[in-house]
Amino acid sequence: MFLTFRLWRVCNPAVLCFFPRKIPTAVFLAPVRNHFKATTSLMSEQPQCKRQCKENVMKARIGTHSGTFHCDEVLACVLLRQLPEYKGAETVRTRDPKLLATCDVVVDVGGEYDPKHHRYDHHQRSFNECMNSLKPEKRWVTKLSSAGLVYLHFGHRILANILGLNEDDPQLTILYDKVYENFIEEIDAIDNGISQWDGEPRYAVSTNLSARVARLNPRWNDENQDTEAGFKKAMELVWTEFSERVDFYYKSWIPARELVEAAIKERNKVDPSNEIVLFSLGGCPWKEHLLKLEEELHLEKPIKFVLFTDQSGQWRVQCVPAGLNTFQNRLPLLEQWRGVRDEELSKVSGIPGCIFVHASGFIGGNQTKEGALEMARRTLQAASQSASSGS
Repeated sequence: MFLTFRLWRVCNPAVLCFFPRKIPTAVFLAPVRNHFKATTSLMSEQPQCKRQCKENVMKARIGTHSGTFHCDEVLACVLLRQLPEYKGAETVRTRDPKLLATCDVVVDVGGEYDPKHHRYDHHQRSFNECMNSLKPEKRWVTKLSSAGLVYLHFGHRILANILGLNEDDPQLTILYDKVYENFIEEIDAIDNGISQWDGEPRYAVSTNLSARVARLNPRWNDENQDTEAGFKKAMELVWTEFSERVDFYYKSWIPARELVEAAIKERNKVDPSNEIVLFSLGGCPWKEHLLKLEEELHLEKPIKFVLFTDQSGQWRVQCVPAGLNTFQNRLPLLEQWRGVRDEELSKVSGIPGCIFVHASGFIGGNQTKEGALEMARRTLQAASQSASSGS
């Protein structure tokens, strides 16, 4: 099929001298089709372009200082990015007040602590805030860094978002305190130059998170002193460690606490003395939880023994320590049992199924729950008789 040159001329008069009077339809329509496709493609891309432009315009900006970076502002930036309003936020690293003024939130720079305007610096002379001063119900008195400030104001929301929990979930308060005490406070203290003790330490710790972040800065004698690449690596490092720690506390530490709390509340069913608890699952890390829950639940009598199964299914009776970081026990197993094993121990104690008692008396074993319970009861009875005779 052919179209007359007159029609093609109307469409594209610039090609008058190049074509014969009649030309194939396909040749004529090709540029038209191409033009139509290009126009259609451009029109279809326009809404996406508009969305991208809008996102770029609306993208939040987190400001922090340029130059050498530290763990506290790296963590502060990472934590903020876990909130919906700062997800995917641009990190602006500068000390220029004009640029910082354009940021939605500023951490660790600017000389201002003003949560209403989202300014979280801690370097100014007037700043001496700690958890306790800003939240009197919290007991920690370590001066806050930018990480601590962000965690104080946004920690509950951050944890809820990470774990998919409601913000009123009672577990969040427990988790919030645990994460501060065992993660954030260390970073606050190191950044503010607060030692763990008075005097010179016996050895140096150089493998903590703050030290590892510091090593991502350029070396003093590197030719390239650009800190941007290291800052991004630091953000990945602290996020990995923070998220793994939160995951561990939520999936392991809190279930252990719940198991210990349930055992404490059921202790009267184990023994009328209320000084023996039994754990339904073996392997549970219980010491920290038991000592803390005794305070929280205001127990009249301190617990002396815990019962649990070991990996082989045999029963253990273990003494509760006098404190979390001491080898002293509230009440060791009887002295005449210590270091004795098996049949000999069963004969000495008069309790069937005995396996052992440690030489220090802090733990013993029996083949049955009843046998382990009886070992604890006999020790309590002996202590009670000794106290009565002594008075």
